[in-house]
Amino acid sequence: MTHRLAAVGLAAAALLGAGRVTAQTVTLKFAHFLPSTGNFQRHIAEPWCAAIEKDSGGRLKCQIFPSLQLGGTPAQIPDQVKNGVADIGWTSPSFATGRFPRTEALELPFSLPPGGLSGSRAMWAYYQKHAQDDYKDFKVLAIFSASNVVISTANKPVLTADGFKGLKLRSPSRFAALLIGQLGGTPVNLPVAAITESISKGVIDGAMAPWEILPTTKIDEVTKYHMEGLPNQPGFTQTPMAILMNKTKWDGLPADLKAVLDKHSGAALSDLAGRVWDEGNEAAKKKMTAQGNKILVIKPEDYAAMQKAGAAVEADWIKQADARGLDGKKLAAEVHALGAKFMNTPSK
Repeated sequence: MTHRLAAVGLAAAALLGAGRVTAQTVTLKFAHFLPSTGNFQRHIAEPWCAAIEKDSGGRLKCQIFPSLQLGGTPAQIPDQVKNGVADIGWTSPSFATGRFPRTEALELPFSLPPGGLSGSRAMWAYYQKHAQDDYKDFKVLAIFSASNVVISTANKPVLTADGFKGLKLRSPSRFAALLIGQLGGTPVNLPVAAITESISKGVIDGAMAPWEILPTTKIDEVTKYHMEGLPNQPGFTQTPMAILMNKTKWDGLPADLKAVLDKHSGAALSDLAGRVWDEGNEAAKKKMTAQGNKILVIKPEDYAAMQKAGAAVEADWIKQADARGLDGKKLAAEVHALGAKFMNTPSK
């Protein structure tokens, strides 16, 4: 009897222990490359983390590592996620040239609408239909748009398509670099953190970047002029952004916690990010206007000239995609079609 009671006691303890394991808190290490004061952490990462913590009854928590605190570069964040250094990472597929070949179509010049929400919906739809094979090593939490870039310069306003000649501009992606080159400028590849100092020292003349990023990185303090595209027309170029999760970490979660993450990810998280970027863009424009920066809008004839340069970039990419066994023409056409479909998406 004593042995039986002891066995029962051990079994009960084991069951209670199993219950505690099942209900344990999972802390997700969330890495990104911008400061903690930026829009991404304050208005996307932190609200998302709060939402999953609330819906999981406190069983899901985040530990956020901004400004590359886990080391490496923005381009290495996918490897950090894949290898488990971080559980979740935010970066741009554009930073790792050639690694996400189908996603590259989203960077093609003059293919997507200028807004963050409209661009994000086009990107998420494209990912679901055409680019899932790019992310076999990850659980994809969001694919979204950083919205259309504007051309910000320190001393010389870019007023025409010919105005790019002789300028050194930081490019956010390979396709932006190719567009700058087609227009006679010199593209420079720099990490976001190095842009402001490079402009202030005259190493480069300016940068291609979304409105939202300019105050966050203080680029607005070292530039005076900002040229944007035509309203309700495809933007110069967009940069796709991705929030990726370690696949092993995802596979090891119980079904109810997976359901919480799915509820707050995918289209929902992509929409949240797109709206935040739109709001950040408007706030940045107001701030820069108030401090005396000049906002310029390209003339239709110069927009057409830039589109022609962009068409040459697209044609070259189609050939490269075909050489890798992808149907480049089909993928490019799909991006343009989705861009047109979501062009007039309200920003709120």
